[in-house]
Amino acid sequence: MPVVRFVDENGALLGEQQAMPGDNLLDLARLADVPLHWRCGQGTCGTCKVRLATPEAEQRPSRKERNVLLRAGAIDAAQAASECWTEARPWRLACHLHLSEDDWEVECPAF
Repeated sequence: MPVVRFVDENGALLGEQQAMPGDNLLDLARLADVPLHWRCGQGTCGTCKVRLATPEAEQRPSRKERNVLLRAGAIDAAQAASECWTEARPWRLACHLHLSEDDWEVECPAF
């Protein structure tokens, strides 16, 4: 069973949650009472952005997610146009991510 560790920008632990493969990252953050901004939960507002500190098992950002992150100022136009990112710790939307069988470490931005 994978474990998700939520940390702040300094690496301090905010919460930890056991998960099942396929669980949604935003739902897990809410269950763990992690202070993560979110508004719509559907990937259109861009407020649930997080940085993945560990590889996220080849999940590529969808066009919708890339456009929302671009509009939110989290990525540039070159990243928005690319289907595959090479950045080590990319911004992603928690509502778009589903757990694999691996443990994840997720960095939540400060408010």
